[in-house]
Amino acid sequence: MKDLKELKKIEQFSDQCMKCGFCSFFCPVYQEEKMETSVARGKNYLVKQILAGKQEFTHEMADIIGKCLLCKRCAANCPAKTQIDRVVVAARAQLVKEKGLGAIKEFAFRKVMANRKAFGKYARLMQKFQWMMPTTEGKIKHLPDFVKGLGKRNFPSLAKTFLRDQIKPVYKPQNGEKPKMRVGFFMGCATDFVYPELGLKLIDFLTRHGVEVVVPEDQNCCGAAIYFSGDLETGRMLADLNIKAFKDLNVDYIVTACGTCSSTLKDYQKYLPDTEEQKERYTEFEKKIKDSTEFVIDILKIPPEDFKLRKEFEGKTVTWHDPCHLVRYQNIKDQPRAILKALKGIKYVEMPNADMCCGMGGSFSVYHYDLTKKIAGKKMDGIKATGADIVVTACPGCMINLIDNVLLNKMPQKVHHFLELVE
Repeated sequence: MKDLKELKKIEQFSDQCMKCGFCSFFCPVYQEEKMETSVARGKNYLVKQILAGKQEFTHEMADIIGKCLLCKRCAANCPAKTQIDRVVVAARAQLVKEKGLGAIKEFAFRKVMANRKAFGKYARLMQKFQWMMPTTEGKIKHLPDFVKGLGKRNFPSLAKTFLRDQIKPVYKPQNGEKPKMRVGFFMGCATDFVYPELGLKLIDFLTRHGVEVVVPEDQNCCGAAIYFSGDLETGRMLADLNIKAFKDLNVDYIVTACGTCSSTLKDYQKYLPDTEEQKERYTEFEKKIKDSTEFVIDILKIPPEDFKLRKEFEGKTVTWHDPCHLVRYQNIKDQPRAILKALKGIKYVEMPNADMCCGMGGSFSVYHYDLTKKIAGKKMDGIKATGADIVVTACPGCMINLIDNVLLNKMPQKVHHFLELVE
């Protein structure tokens, strides 16, 4: 009998589905395709068929399971509370176990992203070839015509100097007093290679408010793209490396400026454990993880009057985009809004359907770029409705996709991380 270990782990969640189809109203993929295989109910049905021995994994099945953003809109609104995200990730893990990752993902995940030094080496190599990519505006480039397969998308260029090359191991509070607390800073890949200024701004903000910040050199990629693609083996390796990197630093919390990273680090205990020992270790690690918005409001409890707006943003109208990994994975919704509303000098306008997925979904936007643009189109409509000058968020992945689609739609809005607005 075939070993269905990964699927057996989530059978209880698969059994929760009532087949009501309520998920179809919330699924961004289904709203574009109107196909049963696009929605949670359809995917769950196929998984149950495999568990029952009535279906084998095929290439078509792999495409169906792969066409999910893991945005969790279905799970958040499911009357039966079916955790379809866990079902999809387990199905992908089963696929990897049976069919392998494929040459491209195996190289990207296991040879590059899973090795911090190798990742930096390849990023520096890519840096040298950026001149070949036409500039759209400022630091934004787009893929040249000869890379047709990935779409002519816009994205920020790699930083001239990566964060790993600018950062110190320890940062003391700027007031010279005894630290209020000691926190570890988790960089994340996009902050390291594309937006190093965000890491430096967060460290500056924390040390201004009496926090000591330590940055372990041997931290790695959080592993989101890897284990959400079903490579749980590499995901566990990265989880163990990251836990080890922060283990002996005696930190009260571990803070990151990336909503996807904070979610991923917290959720090691949900998606990755293969043993009870791993479950306990990952759960203990989760307790220390805080997203930057969550940490500033819930832990530091900084009063509204202490938030100062950078002068270049005075008089602007801003709106907020909820990253899926913040609003649904971590239930972080009020904290970023509290920060923006505390900044005197800007006008805050709530976006219609602010929590609607932007369509990024990590590698989803690589394999299904045309679909990503359609999903992002609805987000662009919401942005237009606000009349805002600036779209603010707290996830570099969302920033990249929002920038791309704002430019594709020839919209005037600029996209910023909340840390860029705070003095």
